Amino acid sequence: MGEGAAESAEILLVEDNPGDVRLVEEALQGTDSTLHIARDGREALDFLHRRDEFADVPRPDIVLLDLNLPQVDGTQVLDEIRSDPELEHLRVTVLTSVPEEYVSLEPDELDANDFFTKPADPDEFMALVRSRIEAL
Repeated sequence: MGEGAAESAEILLVEDNPGDVRLVEEALQGTDSTLHIARDGREALDFLHRRDEFADVPRPDIVLLDLNLPQVDGTQVLDEIRSDPELEHLRVTVLTSVPEEYVSLEPDELDANDFFTKPADPDEFMALVRSRIEAL
C-alpha cells in the first residue's frame, strides 16, 4: 500500500459484470484487503446502510462503483452516499464502461473522488484498481 495507507482495506465493489469482478479479485490477490461485492445498486445500499443480511458488515474504506447497475443505478447510489451524514465521507471511485463524455452528469456533479473509464485491457484495469487501493 502507499505511504500512510492502511495495512488492509475494506473495499466494497459495486459491479454486476462477473468478468470485472474477477479482475478486481485478481488485482487484490496478495494484499490484506477484504473485498465485499454488491451485484446491484440496491444490494450496495443495503450493505452501506447495514440492512438485513449486512447488519454486521464493516464500513468500507473505499467504494468502487460502476454506474450501469440493475435495480438502482450507480448515480443514485452515489447520490445517497453523499446525502447521508454517516456515509458522505466515504471515498468513492467510479469505474465504468461509459466514457466520461457520455455520462449524463458532469464528473463534478457526480461528486465522486475519482472517475475512470474502465480500460479494455485487463492488465490496465487491474493496475488501475491496485492504484486506487494503494492511494488510500
